[in-house]
Amino acid sequence: MNKPLRKTIAVLAAASMATFSFAGCETMDDGQRRTATGAGAGAVAGAAIGALGNDSNRGRGAAAGAAIGAAAGALGGYIWNRRMENQQKQIEQQTRGTGVEVTRTADNQLRVNIPADISFDVGQAAIRQNFRPVLDNFAQSLAQNPSASVTIIGHTDSTGSSASNEPLSLQRADATRDYLVSRGVPANRFSIDGRGAREPVASNDTDAGRARNRRVEIIVGDRDA
Repeated sequence: MNKPLRKTIAVLAAASMATFSFAGCETMDDGQRRTATGAGAGAVAGAAIGALGNDSNRGRGAAAGAAIGAAAGALGGYIWNRRMENQQKQIEQQTRGTGVEVTRTADNQLRVNIPADISFDVGQAAIRQNFRPVLDNFAQSLAQNPSASVTIIGHTDSTGSSASNEPLSLQRADATRDYLVSRGVPANRFSIDGRGAREPVASNDTDAGRARNRRVEIIVGDRDA
């Protein structure tokens, strides 16, 4: 076996292993996993295309194709279109002044971060009264965007044990989903998850930090072209 061919095979094998490794990584959220898997799949495809060159350039072509394919694959998890852009603006307008943060993720989803001071009381999964208008507006937004998929993720601070925080975070996601369903959004558009205190966005050493960590995140994606 000549050296360029061995190099080509090595690049393809490494890219393939990366794809499966990322897909099974439990520390990633859904968006990160899709981005990483897309990057790995893109690398495999790019390497295969690059390997089609002549013998002298085949190894270099595979490596370059893998790099280009990885970059393209990482950006291909979801479609960012005018509908998603309009939905981001709509949610930002509807939640202005509430402390809700709306950001675009690396894989073209919307992340709606809802802080504890408007969502849930400490240690509780019952939706607070001032959280309801936010969810009412969000339900309207989803009704206008029927192709959007929604993942709701509950989080807690580090107060208490994992045995209590894990189910509490899931109950918060569940309560948020149920409220949106009660406002007419079909239940099959949702997936939910509870992360307990495993993904803090601030220090748990202060009251302010713990308040930021007690939150619900709503991830909105659109796979339609």
